[in-house]
Amino acid sequence: AQVCGLQAGEFVHTLGDAHLYQNHLEQARLQLTREPRALPRMHINPDVRDIFAFKFDDFTLSDYDPHPHIKAEVSV
Repeated sequence: AQVCGLQAGEFVHTLGDAHLYQNHLEQARLQLTREPRALPRMHINPDVRDIFAFKFDDFTLSDYDPHPHIKAEVSV
């Protein structure tokens, strides 16, 4: 939005093929017990004015507090 001269809006995401494998049920149950944490803030370098000029370092997250990783086997 900042590069295009627009106001930032709302991001809405829809899953089209969401599924859960039998060997991931325990991990899914654990995920569902977790309390959501505050969302992090994303900062974008305000000096970048060309949408194709962004570099990795132009984006930073602050206040990111993730839950621990949930290990699961890869389903084949």
